[in-house]
Parts: sequence; C-alpha cells; structure tokens
Amino acid sequence: MPDIHLDAVGGIAGDMFVAAMLDALPDLQPRVLADAQAVLPHGLEARLAETRNGALGGRGFGLAGEAHHHGHHHGHDHAHGSGSFLEMVARIRAADLQEGTAEQAVAILTLIAEVEAAIHQVPVETVHFHEIADWDSLLDVVAAGSIAAALPGARWTVSPLPRGGGLVKTQHGMLPVPAPATAALLTGFAWRDDHVGGERVTPTGAAILRHLIGPDGSGTALSGRLVATGIGTGTRTLPGIPNVLRALAFEAVPASATRERITTISFEIDDMTGEEIAVAADRLRAVPGVLDLTVAPVQGKKGRLMQSLRLLVQPDRGDAVAERCFLETSTIGLRLAEEQRITLPRRLATREADGIAIGVKTVERGGSASTKAESDDLAGDSLEARRRLKHRAEEGGER
Repeated sequence: MPDIHLDAVGGIAGDMFVAAMLDALPDLQPRVLADAQAVLPHGLEARLAETRNGALGGRGFGLAGEAHHHGHHHGHDHAHGSGSFLEMVARIRAADLQEGTAEQAVAILTLIAEVEAAIHQVPVETVHFHEIADWDSLLDVVAAGSIAAALPGARWTVSPLPRGGGLVKTQHGMLPVPAPATAALLTGFAWRDDHVGGERVTPTGAAILRHLIGPDGSGTALSGRLVATGIGTGTRTLPGIPNVLRALAFEAVPASATRERITTISFEIDDMTGEEIAVAADRLRAVPGVLDLTVAPVQGKKGRLMQSLRLLVQPDRGDAVAERCFLETSTIGLRLAEEQRITLPRRLATREADGIAIGVKTVERGGSASTKAESDDLAGDSLEARRRLKHRAEEGGER
C-alpha cells in the first residue's frame, strides 16, 4: 500500500486531485471512473484525458462534452446553482458504488456542510451547496471518495499550500481568497505566499485534504522508495509556474538490520550433573540483562566431557551477570568479550489458532517476512497436533 505526498505547485482542487492520483496509480482508474459514472445522469460521462499546463504534461479529470469550462482550477466550485446537503448525500448513497466509496464521499461532503453551516449560522441539515451543486463537482467528491476507499492504509501529506489572493465570485457575492469555507477547512495547515493571485485552493480540494490528512494538516513525514508520480492539471494559466498538483507515491523500504554491541560470557563445567546444569541455565536466563544462553557439550583436556555455557549480555550488565555465573555454577573462571551483533527487524504479536492464543514473531528479510510461533505456547497431545497448531498460528492473522 503506497503512501502519498501531494505537491501543490499550482494549488489543489477536486478535479486536480483525482487526475493526479489516477495518473500516478493507473490501476485505480477502472474503479474510480466506474464510481464517478455511477452518480451521473444519462448523457454525461466521466473523462480522464491527457492534458498540458505550462511545460508539464499530465491528466485532466471532468465531464466529457460539458458545456462550461473550469475557470481557475475548476470553475464549478462557486458559480452555479445549489443543492441541499441531504439531497447530495441521498444521491451518493443511492448510487451503485464500490465498497467504501459512499462512506468516504459522504465524509468529504459532510466536512463542507459543517463549515458552511458554521459560516452561515444554519443547521447542517439545511445547508445548500453552492460549491458542489453541479455534476462535475459531485463527480470530484465521489471520485476522491473512491480513491480514499481504495487506499485504506495509506498515509497522506501535502506541501505548504499557495495562499493566492484577491476576491472570488460566489453565490454570496465577492469573497476574499482563500474562501471562508476553504480557510475554515484548512486551519492548521501550512501555507505559502508565492505572489501569484487568484483562488489556488478550492473548497472541494480543501475538504479532500482535511479528510485525508486530518484537522491539523501535520501528517506523518513520509520516507521510502519513490514508486510512482502523477500530474493533475488545472485549466487556468499561472504566471511563471505550472498550474499542477503532483502526487508522489512511496513504498516503505524494509528496515535495515540493527547493529549493537553486546558482552559475551563463556565458561566450561565438568563437575555438575545434568540436572544441576539445567537448573543453573534456567536461573541464569532469568537474570536481567541476559539476552540468550546456550549450552553445548565439548571435550576438554584428558578427554573429559564438559558442558560449555555461552551467554549474550547487555554491555552494562556484564559484571552483574558474571557474579551470578559464579553463584549459580561451579566454574572458577569466566571469559568476557565485547562483540557486535546484527539483528533483523522483528515484531511480536498474538494469534489465535483452535481457540488458543499463541505468540508469534515476524522477521523481515530481503523485502519479505517470515513468521514463527513461540513453541512454549503450543499445546497438543501429539507432535502432529502441535505441528498443526504451529502451522495455523504462523499462517493466521494478527490479533
């Protein structure tokens, strides 16, 4: 699942967002275009076309054969008739949309309704939209909802937004830029002044950002491998800069192995019984700072069979663990060494198999992951039963 950064070079509007995302992730095109078409009346068609703005080529999104043209990023954000919030929600929910699209689209629509209600001091249920009342604006909301539903685990960030300037004509008369609804939706987001006027961020674009990134606009800084880019174009020409929104898709790079310093303690024993060594080993494993302990048979001088113990210890606990080795065993000497170890990224989780909670450890290596069940959690009357439980735990989902 990619994470997405939006680079608002020229600004952002609903159609620019959809176009940039479908340019970057063409696999989403069939789903999104089908959902967009589902809310349109007969005779209108959702369109994704190759376009150009300034020196950059990209994609444009809108209605095929529409009689009007977008005035800035898309001019339908302010210029047309109104429809009620409840009517728009009903139309979206009545459409044959793919899973998750209606919920995401209604959430975007609700953000606009709430700020409009606050600005005009009316109940949300009575809000009449001027910003998204015509078909191409509804198209943007539904298409954006389809994209959000298709990328449920994605993280989103956006560059500082261009403030623009001047006035914009709306059903409420001339209003300052950013429009009141836009400013309310994007309070907390970072803005910049590039000294290019006009409306650079529309209410629909603002609602999409607020929905995807959250109320404060901070987002989580993205890093990883850049896997795709997309350009969504606006129709207005801006002086000196391309009027585009760029989408950058990142995939997480598997975390590299961790290198750390450890202390090793090793010694041999030839005068303790097997039972005594087993008890001592268990007690030493429980000492704070001991990371691991192994016991192996070796042959010493004069052909004597001995047990060799080797402990991996946190460096700051070396002296304390050494003292416990003298207390728990019969050894009269220890070898201590400072070493480095490299460990792969891992995470612990609990999975349920046959009604039993089993701890599992997942390790990442070479871009893939392997999972192993904790043997102490496996239960069964036979080896076959334990192996079956182990397989189910390692193949199951995390809880």
